[in-house]
Amino acid sequence: MKPLAKPDPLAQPGDIAAAFALLTRLPVTARNPRGAPASWAWPLAGAMVGLIAALSGWIGLAFGLPIAHVALLVIATEIALTGGLHEDGLADVADGFWGGHDTSRRLEIMKDSRIGSYGVLVLGLSLLARTFALIAIFETGALFAPLIAVAALSRAPMAVLMAAMPNARGRGLSDHVGRPTQATATLGVLIALAIAWVFLGGASLAPVFWATLGALGVAALAKAKIGGQTGDVLGATQQVTQVVALAALAASA
Repeated sequence: MKPLAKPDPLAQPGDIAAAFALLTRLPVTARNPRGAPASWAWPLAGAMVGLIAALSGWIGLAFGLPIAHVALLVIATEIALTGGLHEDGLADVADGFWGGHDTSRRLEIMKDSRIGSYGVLVLGLSLLARTFALIAIFETGALFAPLIAVAALSRAPMAVLMAAMPNARGRGLSDHVGRPTQATATLGVLIALAIAWVFLGGASLAPVFWATLGALGVAALAKAKIGGQTGDVLGATQQVTQVVALAALAASA
């Protein structure tokens, strides 16, 4: 009788490198990446993106840049660090969901590398919303805490959607990474919540609440439009949760 195979551990040290290699353009090499089982570490990659973006903002302030320019510098840094991965997903989702009349056509449009009018409009509105929210936050003197907390929070829902929803396309980045277990997704959420609490304390409750609603909204829309999730949907989820979390912090600033 063959011995039972040992189940894969919930977390491995190499998962952190895998998360950085997948979600950022940082020069990190992942050895034997586990794919979806490493998604618990995505909030850690987000926190690093937030930290580096905050450092760029701090340098901008040190050189006397106006707060509006610092906000733009922070957003540009985040985009450079991720290669615009999530912004691209948001634009593709906008084009596909509103440019197609059925599931197959929507998926076809989302796969097209060209951006359409819906994508331009939604991406532009998203960038404006982030900019104005950051200006309001930076005017209070806050910089590192909100950027790190929100960057971590906005990465956790991606694994939750992957665990809860089928892949609508059957191929692509999301399908290649695989499907995490509920335990893996839950661990990622707990890590994101812990990071948010450490940096924001009780002020994290509002962004957590609105980020949850934002993620649920994207999930419901994706279910209705294409019957599941794709890599683009996950990117759009990150963008929507980031925008609403920043808006929640700005409203309470």
